[in-house]
Amino acid sequence: MRRQNVNLKGKIVFITGASSGIGAATALAFAEEGARLLLAARRIPKLRETAEKALLSGAHAVHCLELDVRDMREVQNAVDALPEEWAHIEVLVNNAGLSRGLDKLYMGSPEDWDEMIDTNVKGLLYVTRAVVPGMVVRGHGHVVNMGSTAGEITYPNGAVYCATKAAEKALNDGLREDLLGTPVRVTSIDPGMVETDFSLVRFHGDEERAEKVYKGLTPLAPEDIADTIVWAVTRPAHVNIARVSLTTIHQANSLLFHREG
Repeated sequence: MRRQNVNLKGKIVFITGASSGIGAATALAFAEEGARLLLAARRIPKLRETAEKALLSGAHAVHCLELDVRDMREVQNAVDALPEEWAHIEVLVNNAGLSRGLDKLYMGSPEDWDEMIDTNVKGLLYVTRAVVPGMVVRGHGHVVNMGSTAGEITYPNGAVYCATKAAEKALNDGLREDLLGTPVRVTSIDPGMVETDFSLVRFHGDEERAEKVYKGLTPLAPEDIADTIVWAVTRPAHVNIARVSLTTIHQANSLLFHREG
């Protein structure tokens, strides 16, 4: 007998890093499903822009949080202080993340290392620790973690970023193991190259260098990742999509690309 897909209408979806890129696209994709959106980011003006678009796209309601996932106390306090009508989070999308620099490991910036580790690894841990216990108590929930093909194969000059995504893979799998016996599902979405502000952030605002990353190929769009996240979350409740790896047709893995011309 075919089981019904999960209906997201009115469900509370918490998305970190929701002010732009994949996070913003994911907010709009869940809005089209009629979800209630709990959106978090550091850039509150950009976050409010996402919130306005989400309401126009069909979100049942939107609540914004100015949040730095690198601060454990700030994360826990923000979750603890949620109004009652927003406290029962049903879907968590751990999207906040970044890359800094593209240097040989022995020449890299320790400040860049700290920012990547604190955001991509510790931030994921802090938000998960604050949210998932409630899911277990309530007996339902879904955690979606943002991985990367970089967590599968390390590429030159990107060792620390790749290491943070390898850590995400281990944490995602470990969380799914630790939640065995509960109805809470855990999924890692592992994209390859996606055209967002990712490269602009990596190169500290160098637009010319960032544009060269996508030259000669068609990268994935944030909407491609958002569609995949919603697909995984809406599978029947007994189905856990453990991991989805997706790339543009011009990419085989984190090392191999085909560029036209």
